[in-house]
Formats: sequence, structure tokens, C-alpha cells
Amino acid sequence: MRAVVLVGGFGTRLRPLTSHIPKPMLPVGHVPIIERLVANLARGGVTEVTLALGFKPEPFVEAFPTGECAGVALRYAVEPEPLDTAGAIRFAAEFAGIDDTFVVANGDVLTDLDVSALVAYHRSKGAEATIHLIGVPDPSAFGVVALDHQGRVERFVEKPAPGTAPSNLINAGTYVLEPSVLARIPAGQKVSIERATFPAVVADGGLYAVATDDYWLDTGRPEFYLTANLDVVAGRRRHDRCDAVHPTATVAGDAQIVESVIGAGAVVAAGARITGSVLLPGARVGAGSQVTDSVLMGAVGVWATVQSVVLGADAEVADHEHVEGVRRPDPDAS
Repeated sequence: MRAVVLVGGFGTRLRPLTSHIPKPMLPVGHVPIIERLVANLARGGVTEVTLALGFKPEPFVEAFPTGECAGVALRYAVEPEPLDTAGAIRFAAEFAGIDDTFVVANGDVLTDLDVSALVAYHRSKGAEATIHLIGVPDPSAFGVVALDHQGRVERFVEKPAPGTAPSNLINAGTYVLEPSVLARIPAGQKVSIERATFPAVVADGGLYAVATDDYWLDTGRPEFYLTANLDVVAGRRRHDRCDAVHPTATVAGDAQIVESVIGAGAVVAAGARITGSVLLPGARVGAGSQVTDSVLMGAVGVWATVQSVVLGADAEVADHEHVEGVRRPDPDAS
């Protein structure tokens, strides 16, 4: 079984964390997002993954120099220009020579979904395309999927007003597709699979969906990226676990690490306390500083207080500074 993974976004919602590193290469529990995603695909029977890239593949090649990730062969399809989701899928599938049933996964998503079960459901229905769905408490911020009693998709409702949604089921970003879907996508054009291709398959009665209650998280925003890390260290994932402190990190004997992840080469000085936070590789926290609910790449000085902060690789919090609820540097600054 082969798969296409969509990793061509610019990671805008995660800036400044993605200012110098592609979003799929950010670590979750000391392991890149893309590696955790591919590992789950491998558990579902996928043996080859083509990454649909919108930028240079060098960071991925450097991370996986053997051309293998989580025991799966990797290929890199670099779009000549942004092609949106459907355009990227067609480009990558043609690049890889895919001519049979295949899986597509959104590179933002971490899930414990049993991909082999999704493929089996797809085949049992004789579907042209099948979507994984997940239930959410408030679907009004999402595109909601309405199904008939056989699991066939009847329609999509984009961001329904509260109380009007036909269900609480949303597109969870993993699909099983037949090659015939590719023929519906104009070559070399910017096309959305959610807004253009799937509705066309619905019109022909060939789109099915199945909902599960598996772990599922879109990592594309800092607060969700933080949650993804904390879920792994807390053992909330079915397969994925990690130690809180990477073996190459340096943590002072009297520093306190509470429900946090301390990445490779990170330094936590004497008397510091890290709570509900992620220190990415190379981050530094000075003596006596308090860090809570934050994601740090850069450096925090001594006796500082950091609350709900996203700190980029080149950013700093000064000695004795108190910072709350900001991204530094500000990605919206001109």
C-alpha cells in the first residue's frame, strides 16, 4: 500500500516555530511530526510514502538520509508552484506512479487511526473515495459531514451556525482514494480536494466516510502542538511514548520539570521550574526562571517569568523579564 502525505504548507499558524524549520520536522516527544505520522501509516500496512512538498526537500533528506522513515520508503514530490490539496495529490501520485488504491494523509494530523481498517471499509463499500471522520464537541468551526445510513456522504456543510449542524463529524484528514479520483483533478492547476473534488464524487454517489473515536489532533497551531507533545509524555497515545527529558539535555539537580518535554541539547539551570511546556532542541532557561504553558526554541534569562509564550529560535526573554501570552518575534510584525 502506498500513501501521499501533504506537507506543502508554509506553517504560518505555527510561526515563529516554523521560521527556520518545516512544520513536519518539528519534534513531538523528541521525534519529528512526520516520523510519528509515517509510523502510524506503517502500522496500517503502508510501505511507501510520497511527501507532497511545496518547498525544497533538503531538510527531509538530511533527516532521513537513507530514504527511509519509520521503516517506510520515502519519495519527494516537489511542486513547481502551490497546487492546493487536490492538485498536490495528483502531482505527487503521478510522480510516484501510483495506479492502485492509495492513502492520503494531511501532514498536520497526528492520530492513532487504524489505517488498515479504513482501507478495508473503503473496499467493502466499493467506494471511489473514503474519508476518516472524527467527532468534535463544537463543529461550528469546521466543515461538517452529513452521512446516510449506509455511510455514504450526502453533503458537506462548511462552518454551520451553532445548533444547525447535521452531525458533529468533521473531516479528519486521512483518505483512501481510487486512481479514478486523480482523473477528476485538472493537471497542474490549483484545486481543493475538499471544496471541488469531493463534492464531485458525492454527486456520483462514490464518497463514503467512517467515524472513529481514535486519538486525533491537528498540530498546526502552537497550543495544539504543545498538547501533542504533552500527550506523548503523559502516555495518552496508543503506541507513542517518550521520556520527559532527552538524554542530551542538561537539567540542574534542583530544577523542577513538571508535565513537560525537554528536548535534545536543551539547558535548564539551577532553581528553574518548567510546567506544562516544551523546550525544543537547544532552548535554554536561566537560573530561577519559571516557564509555564509555553513552547520555547530560544533563550530565557535568569529569574524571568514566562507564561503562555511561543519563543522562536532567535528570540530571548531578558533577565527578570515577565512575559505572558505573546509570540516572540511577533510573526505579524512587518
